[in-house]
Amino acid sequence: QRTMAESRSNTTTLVVGATGATGRHVVRQLLDQGHTVRAVVRSEQRMIDSLRAISGNKKEEFANLAVTEASFLDLSDDEVLKLVHGCDAVVSCLGHNMTFSGMYGKPRKLVTQAARKLCSAVVKDRTQEPGDEGTEMAPPKPGKFILMGSDGVANPDGGDDTRARSERAVLGMIRALVPPHRDNEAAAALVANEVGTKEESVLEWCVVRPTDLIDGEVSEYELFDKPKGSLFGGGEATRSNVAKCMVELILKDELWAEWKFKMPVLHNR
Repeated sequence: QRTMAESRSNTTTLVVGATGATGRHVVRQLLDQGHTVRAVVRSEQRMIDSLRAISGNKKEEFANLAVTEASFLDLSDDEVLKLVHGCDAVVSCLGHNMTFSGMYGKPRKLVTQAARKLCSAVVKDRTQEPGDEGTEMAPPKPGKFILMGSDGVANPDGGDDTRARSERAVLGMIRALVPPHRDNEAAAALVANEVGTKEESVLEWCVVRPTDLIDGEVSEYELFDKPKGSLFGGGEATRSNVAKCMVELILKDELWAEWKFKMPVLHNR
């Protein structure tokens, strides 16, 4: 999977959840390779500090980074449309804060609502009428939407193996007691069922489902079409490797062709 054609050059990517534990690595890796990043964050200074923390360069400037300070769901549809215009890809690493208010307060459907706003904006942007009447234009290249999930989220197409009874019971309890898990399941179902898998679509998607997340350096990773091993302890995935996968999905068209409209499970190699 790593012997791909040359990467795209000069891409523009919108990243939401860009100050999160994984999102900041996506931003960092894209910038390191000379690409343009648009990020929606609550605090621009926190964004800059987080990037400098993982790069170790306290004086680094970020000429290719454009930051919009906002809570994403507070943005109007027109504002989101402007953000996605001209983007090759959109990445959502949004998640709920693991605090009581983050898990049980509003918005309960942060990930799902954001995914809907982003996908709708990309579709609208790529299906708008050309400016000059009668002017023929080549159809736009499909946009890429990458959503971060987890291997605890089942593929809505039913392609995952049936889990053991004990694991199904645990997942049922998590679904009932932990609203963020229901949100992640709903977001995956949204892109799978509402965005669809039409080859002529102006929007293509991929849901990356890492196994147990840990911090660590970038290394090699593997992608599987369904979860491997048990629900807990079945493997590990560094957040930097999840970011590496997302960046390669953006930049390497052959890898994208292999995994678009799918929900690959990521493990460290």
